[in-house]
Amino acid sequence: MQALEMGVDRAIAFNEEGFLVRTLEGKADMIQAYKLRHRVFAEQLQWVPKNQHGLEFDAYDAFATSVGLFDVSGMLRGVFRMVNSSFPFMLEDEFRTCLLPTCEVRKSPEAAEITRLAVDPMLTDKGLSNRVMQILFKGVYQWSMHNDVRYLYMVVEKRFLRALRGMGFTCEAISPAVSLPPAQAVSIAAVLDWEQFHHNCSQQQPSFYRWMNAIDGSQSFARSGFAAKDSKEEYGKPHSCHQRQVEAPGALVAA
Repeated sequence: MQALEMGVDRAIAFNEEGFLVRTLEGKADMIQAYKLRHRVFAEQLQWVPKNQHGLEFDAYDAFATSVGLFDVSGMLRGVFRMVNSSFPFMLEDEFRTCLLPTCEVRKSPEAAEITRLAVDPMLTDKGLSNRVMQILFKGVYQWSMHNDVRYLYMVVEKRFLRALRGMGFTCEAISPAVSLPPAQAVSIAAVLDWEQFHHNCSQQQPSFYRWMNAIDGSQSFARSGFAAKDSKEEYGKPHSCHQRQVEAPGALVAA
């Protein structure tokens, strides 16, 4: 892969099933993102303190790239945040002590970290919410491909890791299952290898693979036919880690 210029991310934009997925730009976009994040991370999950202005943001936003999913009315319905390897990862700070002792986080140009992935909690229809999440993760894939990223780091709830594997995304756990206060939700650090995804998905789920790679409208929405096969006991008994909260029950999100 061609190395990405230090600190520079390439923007993405594509339409999918009536939604627009694109890199967020400018103050108005970011205010929408911070409001959605506040509804999810401060109000619904209560990971972070509520802000009197209804905005959730942190120091990582100063150098991160955010991508949003908009409906036909222009309302932001999903968001995720990417940090390329030129900048610090949350895994190097907030979550470092939760990693396996032998784990070394790659900081090469082909590595990035995803955080603050969430879908609008106002989407109460489970089928629609799941479809939005899958389209949003297509955005994650497209951003990774446009920015020459092979390894994608994340900290997610254990059940979300299973859901990602169930969609065919090859995620390897790099931490034990960790029970984080105050919700005591079981969370795991993981790395997704897109080259493994290319190899496995193109052979086992070719229609889904074609859909993931098409941004010109030539492929209709395709659900993954993969099934998560990892054992419920794979990660062992949850440990305790007195770090920043990661996941709470009731939402499939990334820290």
